[in-house]
Amino acid sequence: MAETTETTAGTTETTDTGLPRGFRSAEQGWPELHRIPHPPRRLPLLGDVLGADRRTPVQDSMRLARELGPIFRRRAFGKEFVFVWGARLAADLADESRFAKHVGLGVANLRPVAGDGLFTAYTHEPNWQLAHDVLAPGFSREAMAGYHGMMLAVAGRLTDRWDREAAAGRTVDVPGDMTKLTLETIARTGFGHDFGSFERERPHPFVTAMVGTLTYAQRLNSVPGPLAPLMLRAAARRNAADMAHLNRTVDDLVADRRRSGRGDGDLLDRMLETAHPETGEKLSAQNVRKQVITFLVAGHETTSGALSFALYYLARHPEIAARARAEVVRVWGDTAQPGYDQVAKLRYVRRVLDESLRLWPTAPAFAREALHDTVLADDHPVLRGGWALVLTPMLHRDPEVWGEDAERFDPDRFDAQAVRSRPPHTFKPFGTGARACIGRQFALHEATLVLGLLLRRYGLSADPAYRLTVTERLTVMPEGLRLALERRQRPEARSATKAPQPDDGTSRHFETSAARCPVHRPAD
Repeated sequence: MAETTETTAGTTETTDTGLPRGFRSAEQGWPELHRIPHPPRRLPLLGDVLGADRRTPVQDSMRLARELGPIFRRRAFGKEFVFVWGARLAADLADESRFAKHVGLGVANLRPVAGDGLFTAYTHEPNWQLAHDVLAPGFSREAMAGYHGMMLAVAGRLTDRWDREAAAGRTVDVPGDMTKLTLETIARTGFGHDFGSFERERPHPFVTAMVGTLTYAQRLNSVPGPLAPLMLRAAARRNAADMAHLNRTVDDLVADRRRSGRGDGDLLDRMLETAHPETGEKLSAQNVRKQVITFLVAGHETTSGALSFALYYLARHPEIAARARAEVVRVWGDTAQPGYDQVAKLRYVRRVLDESLRLWPTAPAFAREALHDTVLADDHPVLRGGWALVLTPMLHRDPEVWGEDAERFDPDRFDAQAVRSRPPHTFKPFGTGARACIGRQFALHEATLVLGLLLRRYGLSADPAYRLTVTERLTVMPEGLRLALERRQRPEARSATKAPQPDDGTSRHFETSAARCPVHRPAD
């Protein structure tokens, strides 16, 4: 068993492999750090804080990336970070023989609540491999087909709600409703639990507590470590209450399952009953709690963001929405409940989703650390344990890969020929390598299914004055996005080849708004 110590920030240091754990400033891993550019006007002690906003670190980093190039560094309160977004550099970091997942500072700050769950575990921790091997069959094709009916049932609760809003002439809260949808989907399919989200006008307390812990984890990055207990005293008390609520919720859920018996082989059954096929070991009760929290949080937070961004772009581009809708009508016809295999046939709808994830990957960064002394892209020496953050939204905008119009929303970037023509490791919305998101196929199936159902049922339009504002809490999400709905009567009767309606000027309004957006260029 590795010797471990807990730091005040909640990160863990271990001595079992010789690799350093916890936060390690870039000076310790990059011997030629001076060659990497940093923002001008760096201040003593404070670092690169001028012009920074602690609420939008990702968007600040995107702005600096455009100014400083494919590799750069930022310093805040004595902590030095290296950011990478150039495609060649990121591809090198994806080399599993030389680099592995680094549990970066923001993720490590979640360890007090998620512990050695799949997302926050260090790779060397035995529970990561144990849980991965036990739970991976839960995302097989057979298992996914079993979840499909429950996904349809939850989507039906969403459309019932949206039908009522459309009939009353009210707009819908897209991020709020997508959060309800994805929370209920992972809760039902994974744990046989119903949070009753659609019967609530306010977010479920679990969601409120989850957002609180994510926000607190991000805030810890923006204050000097020694001063955090003083500066974040009230926030720390709220975070402790949020963590306690998450733990109580999950403990009750697990206790209900133990009393009631099996849940038809869902993820919770696997966590409680399945032994490792080789060692016979099972997950401990404490680790089951951490894994359930991990799946409930990660299994809905990122997917709700992906759906929200996709719906924003569909409302903003009526010609793309018309093309996607035509595909749904052509492939699904008048089938009220599309089958599992019919979802994968929505190839253009999937391109819409992929293009949304390209511009706004909802997990906007992942960290990699060197397994041994190496040289990144034949240019930058990195010592064992040295690490860097891959800034995914900028990797997905690298003009050398995606062209000079990389800011433009274009689902055809993901047609088969275009995908084959691109170098590997240039599209990474789910991370990379062995530690990439275990539930990525679950998320993609769910999101494609929901987009197909919504496109077939509704016309979507946003307020022309709406300006895309992105809120950050380790993940990213459009803020304040509301859509007006036009309930489509007998959509199966409409021609799949009907030409898109002429532009009514809405897209021109969007371009005017986008020109004011600090993240998007006018072309978006």
